[in-house]
Amino acid sequence: MHTKEELYSNKIFFNAALPLVKVIANDVPSLAKQFEKVHAVIQVSALDPDAEGGKVGMHFVVNGNPGGENEWLVHLNKVDPKPHVELEFKSVEAMNAFFKGKMSPATLPKMKGIVSHFGAFKAFLMTLLKMSSLLGATEAPKDEATKELLVKCFFYLLSSGISQLNKMGHEDIHDWTSKSPDRVYAWAVDNYPSVSAYLRIKAGKSRAGRGEYKRAMPFFTLRFDSLDSALGILLGTDDMLESVKTGKLIMDGAPEFGGQIGSYMLEVAALAK
Repeated sequence: MHTKEELYSNKIFFNAALPLVKVIANDVPSLAKQFEKVHAVIQVSALDPDAEGGKVGMHFVVNGNPGGENEWLVHLNKVDPKPHVELEFKSVEAMNAFFKGKMSPATLPKMKGIVSHFGAFKAFLMTLLKMSSLLGATEAPKDEATKELLVKCFFYLLSSGISQLNKMGHEDIHDWTSKSPDRVYAWAVDNYPSVSAYLRIKAGKSRAGRGEYKRAMPFFTLRFDSLDSALGILLGTDDMLESVKTGKLIMDGAPEFGGQIGSYMLEVAALAK
């Protein structure tokens, strides 16, 4: 029997963290090149006797395009019966431990497709390692492109993670969304419109989105004056109150909503570590 915390963590890894593979594979030129000749179904799964079919998972359908943008289709909560490449964990708990950096013989997945689809397997593994190094960072990277990618990934992870916890009935978060009218909460960095994400909530429902929310002005936005300021908060190296005082972090909306959304960001971060 899984604990609530294990199920919450697993859903965040499957539905919020792993979709970042697509972002990283397309944004990092060296990785995009690795996928140019890949045409494969790539799956991550965990054996689970409580699930239909005895397994939970998600998969990507990748169609490489030499000289152009590779096509990635992301299928959440869907197990493909015959993927070309698969990382299959022996349990939900083993998968959680692996992605939290607790690697051991007991947490390593069964790796399928190494021989028959070596190119796809290698490219996917390289991208997973890149994702792990980004999300496991303890200090800001030196180059601007990596800073931009890291902030983008964190914004996507946090907005999607909060939404996933709501959909699973997380007590505090679902209580918050169930009492809310139609509102949009956003994350943004000045002068970087592509580095943004949002969360729309209404009467218990939630939907995370990437990029700017353009249908209306967000109800509340956590806005940073620079990538470095964003990373100071996201990596926990800066104090939030001090960042607000110095103008590094601007709360476009009532401050109490900043504290509220901040606490849910910390909840996602704790479950992913």
